[in-house]
Amino acid sequence: MQTFNHLITTRPHEVRQVFISDLHLSPEEPALVQAFLALLDDCLALPILKRLFILGDWFEVWIGDDAYLTLSDVARQTHWLTPLIAKLKQLRIKGCEILVMHGNRDFLLGQPFCNLFGGELIDEPHMLTIGQQLYRLEHGDALCTDDKKYQFFRKIMRNRLTQWYLLNKSLEKRLAIAEKMRQKSQQNNANKAAHIMDVNDEAVIQAVANSDALLHGHTHRPDIHQATTDKKRYVLGDWRLLNKDTRKPTVSAVIGVMITNAHSDSNKAEFKLVEFSSLV
Repeated sequence: MQTFNHLITTRPHEVRQVFISDLHLSPEEPALVQAFLALLDDCLALPILKRLFILGDWFEVWIGDDAYLTLSDVARQTHWLTPLIAKLKQLRIKGCEILVMHGNRDFLLGQPFCNLFGGELIDEPHMLTIGQQLYRLEHGDALCTDDKKYQFFRKIMRNRLTQWYLLNKSLEKRLAIAEKMRQKSQQNNANKAAHIMDVNDEAVIQAVANSDALLHGHTHRPDIHQATTDKKRYVLGDWRLLNKDTRKPTVSAVIGVMITNAHSDSNKAEFKLVEFSSLV
C-alpha cells in the first residue's frame, strides 16, 4: 500500500472520487481536525475530483444538528466545526459532491447540518459503479453480527422513535447520555474477544451477493480481503494520531481513491486503498 503526505501526489489529474471513514473528530483531538482540513485542502487541489464519501463515524459523538445550528453568529465564529464547514462549502462550490453516511457514533447527524455545506446524507447500503464493477458501500457495523448485544443496541438506536425521543431531550441531557453510552461501550469492548468485533463471514457473503465488491469502515482494521472467490472486501482505516509524544506527531489513515486515466473513459476506472499521512 502506498503512503502519501498529500493526496495531490497520487496522480492528481486522475483522482475522481475519495472515500474516508472513522475520523472520530472532536474538539478534544485537534490534531485529527487539522488532518481533515489538510485532506480537504488536497481535495480542493485535485482538478477533476467529483465526489467525497464520508462513510460513517465522521464525529466521535453527535448529539444533534441543533448543537451547532442554534449557536449565535458570534459563537459560530470560534467554534471548531466552522472551519470544516467553510472548507467543505468551498469543495462543493468547486463541483465536488459530498456524500455522508451515518456511523455508530454519529447516527443523529441530519440533513440540516449537511445543508450548511451542500452535502447529502445517504442511506446504507449505497451502491456505486466504479469502472465496470458495482461496489456496495456501508459503514460496516451491521456486518459484525457475532456481537449480538451491539446489534440489539444498534437496532434500538437506529429506530426513528428512539431518535425522536433523544432529540427532544435538552442538549445537556443528550451530552450526558452520549458520554455514558461511550463509557459503557469502552467497558464492553474491553471484555470482548477481538473476532466478535470484526465482521462475520456469512454476513459479508450475503452483503456482497448482489454486487462485485464491498467497501466499509468501522472495524479499524484496514485491509483488502477476498470476500468470495471473485469478490473483494475493502476496509477503510480509522484516523490515528501516531508518535503524539514526540516533536513530529502524525495523523495516519487508510483511505480509498477512485482513479481514471486521463486518456481513458470511466469504464476503466480503478479503486485502490492508500495511506494518507499528515504531519501535525
